[in-house]
Amino acid sequence: MSRTAYVNGRYCDLRDACVNVEDRGYQFADGVYEVCEVRGARLVDFPRHMVRLQRSLRELQIDEPMPITALAIIMREVVRRNRVTYGIVYLQVTRGVARRDHAFPPSSVKPSVVVTARALDYEKKQQTAATGIKVITLAENRWPRVDIKSVSLLPNVLAKQEAREKGAYEAWYVDSDGFVTEGASSNAWIVTKDGRAVTRSVDRGILAGITRAVLVEVMGAVQIRLEERPFTPAEAREAAEAFVTSASQIVMPVVAIDGQVVGNGQPGGITRQLREEFHRFSAFS
Repeated sequence: MSRTAYVNGRYCDLRDACVNVEDRGYQFADGVYEVCEVRGARLVDFPRHMVRLQRSLRELQIDEPMPITALAIIMREVVRRNRVTYGIVYLQVTRGVARRDHAFPPSSVKPSVVVTARALDYEKKQQTAATGIKVITLAENRWPRVDIKSVSLLPNVLAKQEAREKGAYEAWYVDSDGFVTEGASSNAWIVTKDGRAVTRSVDRGILAGITRAVLVEVMGAVQIRLEERPFTPAEAREAAEAFVTSASQIVMPVVAIDGQVVGNGQPGGITRQLREEFHRFSAFS
């Protein structure tokens, strides 16, 4: 089945979807994006994603391309046209098309909007969660404003590639003080031997993950203690459990860090519980 995309006002076959070569997202990575999980053909935690989108747009001084209600209609329609019951929907907003110049274009230039959706293999995700993933650590190499969900992801691409070349699934960044910040496409967590879940606090050193925010609510409800503080790779390797969170992974167990087994090398009980409970606290729309 062919896939459908939305590009600047029209729905089209993905093979024909394109943007102008002078789109500032292409020229300068001058844009932002959001990825929502799709479950049961519905958008998961859409309102939270839109709040973060609006914040990212404000930080980059990009106008909102349309009301959130209109974006919701488009995103749901792209999901429907692609017959996605489980998967992801991707939204990208750039500053628009203008003659190549580093400075902002005139205010008359309208932002560009692209929406795509694709199905994911639910059983495969479950199998991965049942065995866990491996991560590596590497030095932070991104710009300081990682709190903005920018399309400027080349450092993340390089980190993911290094992870794959080393037989791992994800890479965790380590800052100049020796603390883990977050993953290349996820938030990073550990569970201490006395059952405390630890993750870095939301500041300009990490992206405020939507899955992370929901999981904090889950922990409060199931009475798992949370500590928002930095942790080192050494502490992570000696932890009882570790996991990552993101819209496409939800809660994904980590069983090895830099080649060293975490805990007993199997997904931990707290991690499994959080994964199982997660969608009871998510908003569906």
